[in-house]
Amino acid sequence: MKATLLAGAALSLFTISAFAADLGTPPVAVVPPFTWTGCYAGGHVGGGFGTTSLNDTAGVLSPISGFTSASVDTSGYMLGGQVGCDYQFAPSWVVGIEGAASGGKISGRSTVAQIGPIPGDSANFKDTTDFMASVTGRVGYAWDRWLPYVKAGVAFFDDRYSSLGAFGGTPFDLEGTTTRLGWTAGAGVEWALSNDWSVKLEYDFYGLGTHNETFIDQISGTVGPEQLKQSIQVVKLGVNFHVGPGP
Repeated sequence: MKATLLAGAALSLFTISAFAADLGTPPVAVVPPFTWTGCYAGGHVGGGFGTTSLNDTAGVLSPISGFTSASVDTSGYMLGGQVGCDYQFAPSWVVGIEGAASGGKISGRSTVAQIGPIPGDSANFKDTTDFMASVTGRVGYAWDRWLPYVKAGVAFFDDRYSSLGAFGGTPFDLEGTTTRLGWTAGAGVEWALSNDWSVKLEYDFYGLGTHNETFIDQISGTVGPEQLKQSIQVVKLGVNFHVGPGP
């Protein structure tokens, strides 16, 4: 009797093992590698600083203001957003294009030395950048979810300039506004928190070159060109939401 029971148990175990073998090993899920290919949109906050120089090369406004040149250091903040698309290939290089726009206030004011001032004479020079936008291309090299990159492209700026004071006892209020085209170049690093979200830290240099801007004295109505040279540097912290192929 015992032999019969043992033989039956052994046969049952053999049958179960054979059935399990017929079913095969459960498949193992394969997770595709992360890719930066796709498009994104997001926002950023940044701090900026720069330098603006003014020269009265035409000599039109210096008789009104009592100075021929001025310089001011600017600083402030920018808030904005960006949209772009990337493509990863071969297998870790990433190329992309991005459009960005920021609003805020990067501004500064300086006292300007006048020629032969009389008591009560004063002069200052102020520059404020309140909008900037750019269209840039970028190239990066991906280490899985890390993407260091460099970028360059064209930039646009809105600036307001002013010089207020008195010369020879006569007050003046020189004002100028402009929307300018310049260039930008920078570098940064982006990290994918998940398949959908990433954060980035970026440095950008904006060069506006040298150009002539029309200034108008709001008191006398005198109009004249002033030569301006300007550059701005901005450090940005941003976040992006990604859509596209992804893993």
